[in-house]
Amino acid sequence: MALGSHALGLIRDTDVNIALQQLGAISLLFMVGLDVSLQEVKKVGPRALTVGGAGILLPFLAGAGLIYAVAGSIDEAMFMGAAMVATSVGITARVLADLGVVHETESRIILGAAVVDDVLGLLVLGLITGLTRGNASALGLAALAVGAIGFVVVVAFGTRIVRALAPRIDKAQIERGELAAALSICLGLSVVAGAIGLAAIVGAFLAGMAFSETRRRWELHVQFDPVYHLLVPFFFVVTGARVDPGVLVDPSTAGLVAAVTGLAIIGKLVGCGGASWGLGARSMWIIGVGMVPRGEVGLIVASVGLNAGIIGRDLYGVVVAMSILTTLVTPPVLKLLVSRRPPADAPAGEAAS
Repeated sequence: MALGSHALGLIRDTDVNIALQQLGAISLLFMVGLDVSLQEVKKVGPRALTVGGAGILLPFLAGAGLIYAVAGSIDEAMFMGAAMVATSVGITARVLADLGVVHETESRIILGAAVVDDVLGLLVLGLITGLTRGNASALGLAALAVGAIGFVVVVAFGTRIVRALAPRIDKAQIERGELAAALSICLGLSVVAGAIGLAAIVGAFLAGMAFSETRRRWELHVQFDPVYHLLVPFFFVVTGARVDPGVLVDPSTAGLVAAVTGLAIIGKLVGCGGASWGLGARSMWIIGVGMVPRGEVGLIVASVGLNAGIIGRDLYGVVVAMSILTTLVTPPVLKLLVSRRPPADAPAGEAAS
């Protein structure tokens, strides 16, 4: 924000900067997808689907309702709803791992539900982006629906396709052939996603999921690291540079930031925590809080909306602020909840005390 055109003016909205920002977002979502195993998602079962579904519905309605009441714009209201639904898989996983509880039941539900949120949330974003660009005809809606279904199929069968191709890639004797194949599929699916009206990042995320089961065999994290560290900083820096700091200190906008952030937190606490009914009050709180951070996914959604002309700079700054605030508030609260939980093998009397 300090380096951007609204402050020091060192970084401007050039075509090159925007292209690097988009490539950084694609790289970031591909790496996030690599950490998401479809098999692990299946293990958490219906509970994760319920938590993830509730974590989409309530925040979407809250965000869309607030912006429509304030601005009266359906496009902006729908976009804000889409921006409110995602949960950052990467940030949530890192916090749980640092706390040493990544294998607990609540953690598995949180991670599974976060994946559900991201997949469905990105598809919702793609559909809304297509509609606001004027693809509201029956043919346009049908194309978007087919595209969304097709990408779900990619998630379901992508790992099988990659496993089938793996022996041929190994035999090709091309230096870093695995990385070349992964990048080709990542960029290819991103192009296809954009062509059918979905966000390009949807294709990148699903490409990462398709390669998730081969990442250790090919050491894709290690091979992709140089690309990741080159491009992802462009995403964060350009995203921040496009925020007008004056928006965040303006009294009217500051009130909107507080309202949006509050609804973003409450929507996940009530939706995801309520969907965990039956696991106990503390587990419900842990799951609800664990689903709060929007992190890099919220920032990506904000950049997509600004680049597509769906939102202006004022609302862009609000979404960025909400993403940052929900990310900052989660770790300390989650740590407090986990640290106060009695050990699973504690005696009943000790647990009660």
